[in-house]
Amino acid sequence: MTQLLDVANMARWIRRDGAEKILVRMTEYLEADFRRWEKFDKTPRIASHTPLGVIELMPTSDGELYSFKYVNGHPSNPARGFQTVTAFGVLADVDNGYPTFLAEMTLLTALRTAAASAMAAKVLARPDSRTLALIGAGSQSEFQAMAFRGVLGIEELRVFDIDPAAIDKVRRNLEPLGFRVHAATSVDDAVDGADIITTCTADKAENTILDVSQVRPGVHLNAIGGDCPGKTELDARILEQAGVFVEFTPQTRVEGEIQQMAPDFPVTELWEVLTGAAAGRTGSEQITLFDSVGFAISDFAALRCARDATAGSALQDEVDLVAQPDDPKDLFSLVDVLAPVN
Repeated sequence: MTQLLDVANMARWIRRDGAEKILVRMTEYLEADFRRWEKFDKTPRIASHTPLGVIELMPTSDGELYSFKYVNGHPSNPARGFQTVTAFGVLADVDNGYPTFLAEMTLLTALRTAAASAMAAKVLARPDSRTLALIGAGSQSEFQAMAFRGVLGIEELRVFDIDPAAIDKVRRNLEPLGFRVHAATSVDDAVDGADIITTCTADKAENTILDVSQVRPGVHLNAIGGDCPGKTELDARILEQAGVFVEFTPQTRVEGEIQQMAPDFPVTELWEVLTGAAAGRTGSEQITLFDSVGFAISDFAALRCARDATAGSALQDEVDLVAQPDDPKDLFSLVDVLAPVN
């Protein structure tokens, strides 16, 4: 039987353990897997694009476990009553190929993305960072805030979105949890005094959400909106001035902010910083940029974290996902037309 963590039980786990505690733990899982980056199979995700959005598969393996995530991105979905992003994922045993763990990953991807942001900021942002600007107040914003508080201790937020209702939503959700939320009236207002800037918008277009004039020395940029060709958020001049860090270079060159740059534009993969193979921030005045598009190893780590945290509890159900005839060579026995039907 395959263990299942469905939407209801994923939400119960988050309520049981607390999102912030889970995000801190998930950051540790991510760090552990990024530090053994070279053991993993790595390939850019497989994408199917349509005018309405994209559907993607994200596979990887460390030789013992295999994982994949199915995920979509459809920016027009909220106007039609649907989520912009939905996802589910699987862990499988490489030894026999059997799936062992199946999980919803709409909530889990929100946690994973925020944990990856905090992991990067932990090694790239200035240690004295105290204020986070959120440009885009959609589904990811609360998770980002909680990850940055759990890992870096940040409670001061400056939030801007072109939809005032989205800003109100963030305030409604986060102020009762102890965050100080400034409802910004513009991007300029949001980034004023911010030590870390997260851009997270859904529009699949070449946009300039953040101009080079709005980025002061010493800021850490966390660009997480990129996820497909033709979608950008940053003025290309920002990249020219920043130290740029990515997950998996071949994927980010197609989907991330660096798709705007020449093919040989220099970047550093984050695992190199975490292992000490490359430098991260080199000075207090340096601008650092995490050009994050999401990579399969992060999903692998998130699935492991969710599996381990809920193992042996009522949060996991069993699902009969793999056909198991008594004779492995006689699959037809399960549909024998002569057998009685109950």
